[in-house]
Amino acid sequence: MAIRVGLFGFGKTGRAVATTLLSSSETRLDWVARRSTRLDHRSVPEFLGIESEESGTILSVAPETIGPLLDEHPVDVIVDFSSREGLEVYGDAAAERGIAIVSAISDYEAHHIQHLDALAERTAVLWSPNITVGINFLILAAKLLRKVCPSLDVEIIEEHFRAKPEVSGTAKVIARELGTASEGIKSIRAGGIIGRHEILFGFPYQTVRLVHESISREAFGNGAIFATLNLFGRAAGRYTMEDLLRPYLSEPA
Repeated sequence: MAIRVGLFGFGKTGRAVATTLLSSSETRLDWVARRSTRLDHRSVPEFLGIESEESGTILSVAPETIGPLLDEHPVDVIVDFSSREGLEVYGDAAAERGIAIVSAISDYEAHHIQHLDALAERTAVLWSPNITVGINFLILAAKLLRKVCPSLDVEIIEEHFRAKPEVSGTAKVIARELGTASEGIKSIRAGGIIGRHEILFGFPYQTVRLVHESISREAFGNGAIFATLNLFGRAAGRYTMEDLLRPYLSEPA
């Protein structure tokens, strides 16, 4: 039986995620929540111009209406690609109903993270600033190499579209996970690059480069599906993508 999903966020990335969710037989996109009423009650498949038997509907939501929405349109998992303020809208109402939360918000502040921890006492919560499976596997592999050879030189290079002003949040996560200074991250801005991250390990007589490149925003949808399938049914607690990936690495061939 497909896992019922409610999606917060319907910008460029949110629409790509919605498209991916609709194409999966393992998930069912029941609704997309937006603060604006402009697209209220439109069909998601119709709006995106894709064929689907799912009846995903665009619904307007506010803090005072989220409870009734979740009761009238129950889901198993909420996937959040909106903004850091979205958590304040749905978080407590979702936790009260035991709805798992998958957040892909990249720029939470300290009090948002504390809120996630509080919600995780009541339901399963996953927060990943970059939810693509590839980038999280890259981080896991890099941490392993760092553990094997802790004295290696490490350089982190991130490339994004020309208009992106700040250093990539994902690059900062990589730096933190590898124990290196985020000030040393090399940034490249050019054209319409969606996202490329490279970790360069310098040995005395060899070099190892780990690279992840997002070709399209649907990659975030693939990650959201992976997170949904592997988080749903877990006990209350706060999880990472690494937590969900590790069991696959220990399984026998």
